[in-house]
Amino acid sequence: MGSEVGRRSASTGRGHPFEYFDFIYSGDVSSQASESTTVVPPDDTEALLDLSRFLDQVGWPTALLGHDGQTVPLPMEAHRVLVTVVASMRSGKAVTIAPLNQRLTTQEAANFLGISRPTLVKLLDRGEISFERPAAGRHRRVRLDEVLEYQMSMRVQRRATLDELTAKAAELGLYQ
Repeated sequence: MGSEVGRRSASTGRGHPFEYFDFIYSGDVSSQASESTTVVPPDDTEALLDLSRFLDQVGWPTALLGHDGQTVPLPMEAHRVLVTVVASMRSGKAVTIAPLNQRLTTQEAANFLGISRPTLVKLLDRGEISFERPAAGRHRRVRLDEVLEYQMSMRVQRRATLDELTAKAAELGLYQ
């Protein structure tokens, strides 16, 4: 299986904003979509600032220009991802891209949700989040899309509760 590793190039010139990143592919490049990839921001974020300003000014539709002059339109979804990735990296955050069907350990899922592993296990036992057990194993695996679905349902539930509390407070004249 191939893996993609993000690293800063040795070049520090002020040429093209993407010049800071080289990607080293080993193995079959088509397998990249089935693995998670993490890229850390460069130490010098000046190129990211340039790219961010460019994306803000140009907006969408946008196109990519290859070194051979070939132009390829950038789909709106890819443009949104690029804007988000650049903004995150500008603020010093590493960015991970993972397929929705990726299986997480219970610790990874708990970390993702910002809860303890024992709390996650209780959610699994109550059936609030689906999980799988490998055929011969005792360890559980949780799909990323299941974790994201649970996270979204909790967000919706919290919003509904907050709206309800706000309405009650307004009725009592405690909230204006």
